[in-house]
Amino acid sequence: MRYTQMLIPTVKEVPAEAEIPSHQLMIRAGFIRKLASGTYSYLPLGQRMLLKVVAIVRQEMDRAGAQEVTLPILQPLELWQATGRDVVFKDIMCGFVDRHGRANVLAPTAEEVVTSIAASEISSYRQLPINLYQIHDKFRDEFRPRYGVIRSREFLMKDAYSFDATVEGLNESYRKMYDAYRRIFDRCGLKYVVVEAESGGMGGTDTEEFMVPSTVGDVLVTTQDGRYAANIDRAQVDPLMADPQALQQRRQAPPMEQVATPGVGSIEAVCRFLGAQPAQMIKTLLYTATFEPPAAPSRHEAATVAAGKSGNAVVACLVRGDHEVNQNKVLHALGASTLALAGESTIQSVTGAAVGFAGPMGLAGKVDRVLIDHAVAAMGTGATGANRTDYHVRNVVPGRDFPLEGESVSVTDIRNAAPGDAWGGQPLRFSNGIEVGHVFKLGAKYAQQLGATFLDAGGQSRPCMMGCYGIGINRIIACAIEQAGGHDDSGCILPITIAPFEVEVVPVNFDNEQVRGEATRIYDELRAAGVEALLDDRDARPGVKFKDSDLLGFPMRVVVGERGLKSAQVELKLRTEAQAQLLAADRIVPAVAAMVKRMKEALAPPAGAAG
Repeated sequence: MRYTQMLIPTVKEVPAEAEIPSHQLMIRAGFIRKLASGTYSYLPLGQRMLLKVVAIVRQEMDRAGAQEVTLPILQPLELWQATGRDVVFKDIMCGFVDRHGRANVLAPTAEEVVTSIAASEISSYRQLPINLYQIHDKFRDEFRPRYGVIRSREFLMKDAYSFDATVEGLNESYRKMYDAYRRIFDRCGLKYVVVEAESGGMGGTDTEEFMVPSTVGDVLVTTQDGRYAANIDRAQVDPLMADPQALQQRRQAPPMEQVATPGVGSIEAVCRFLGAQPAQMIKTLLYTATFEPPAAPSRHEAATVAAGKSGNAVVACLVRGDHEVNQNKVLHALGASTLALAGESTIQSVTGAAVGFAGPMGLAGKVDRVLIDHAVAAMGTGATGANRTDYHVRNVVPGRDFPLEGESVSVTDIRNAAPGDAWGGQPLRFSNGIEVGHVFKLGAKYAQQLGATFLDAGGQSRPCMMGCYGIGINRIIACAIEQAGGHDDSGCILPITIAPFEVEVVPVNFDNEQVRGEATRIYDELRAAGVEALLDDRDARPGVKFKDSDLLGFPMRVVVGERGLKSAQVELKLRTEAQAQLLAADRIVPAVAAMVKRMKEALAPPAGAAG
């Protein structure tokens, strides 16, 4: 292509709303344009990148034995109600009622739809295993779209769904997709880590995320030796144990002392008032939980319903004042399906106090479960809410003033990992990363809910064992720029496999007949050799062309100028190198073609690495 024939609207200014390099550069390079909050148009260069990523994903999915389908974006709400995920996704689901009064949603994902297909089309174990995938738009009404296409409301996603007859078969399908994902991200030039993750609204058991390290995004937790990696929702910590100093404090602790703290409710405010540190505080948080199948109504069901909740158990969670409750860990500890902070009326019913003054004393007989984090159980003494409005309590001793064991009391890990923690004896390190892929073992969850069953070899009806596997196509482009080495002060530095063009031919003065002729010859011969080339045929100053070239991030640039042609030479500049090199003009095309081939081979998976 010729530059003058394409829409490449580069801009010099950094967009005010763009917070991170990938967002800034994708707009400045003319890859995307914002239409509204969380929605973007892809201009020609951005579209070429999308199509290249899609091609790589499609090749690897087909290679792994998955079959491509297209599923509807428009889905009936009743299908989501059948699995209960209308409640799970209600905050981000886009929907409407059509002219016939039927409720519909715009697909945030497609587990329900693909499982309904399996329910109607799969009847025998002989049809299994099967893996169906699509590359299609998704919609999620993000509360705060951020970071350009990394967190948008409309996005392009590859989602795949495997169906197997056995758990062993599911494990094999999962491994094939895991291996395919590694090949995809390798070929796209991403530097990524694989971390343990939580399944969230997808449900299921084992799940892993493919994360690109970045200065923004989710919190990643790794051990110092690098043998363990998880996102913050999943990260485990070694239990903190009571040390000799804490045990001595307990033995010498005076009785509990109530202190009036009028209007002081937050941890920070209480610490200032009492002259304490957050690590010396005990936070008592009340939640309502639901279970599948529904548990027997709890003594506080009426209170939770009055508070606008649907829970059937009230749970107290105790963490240190400098720690945060990890709701996923609480869900696992309870075996519950959903968890939400208790409403004001529930809190008042349980504690007899306003919000902000809850304490653990006496709660074991007033709630259904008490979960105590290890760090609280290891404290010597602490301060906490007095279960009395405008009062807190000092000299609270775990095990003396509230129980650490009992039928409804458990000491377990229910908090986020924090600096200073360890796992397996290894210190934990914290960084950030952006999720580009996620693989899940769903098991029989959706199959049982939507009737996706088959007859086994013995004629018995069994549910399909499912897995699901997602990739954010748009995010791959953003992450390729966002990652270390993906950009510099001048612009993008793109992997050759997904760059809009592999080489840019830049004539210093296109009006010069000799320069124009040689640049056009090189451009034509590169294309004939299978190299994707862009000819900058603009009537613009060399400095403008070079700045745009660096901004766009093409892997290579061939510069043709009068001075070099006097000695039959042209300049070859790699985007990753600071210095250019001079090559004979009559050898530039085979040299560039060979270099393109080597760059692609460096990103290709090893031969025979099929899933």
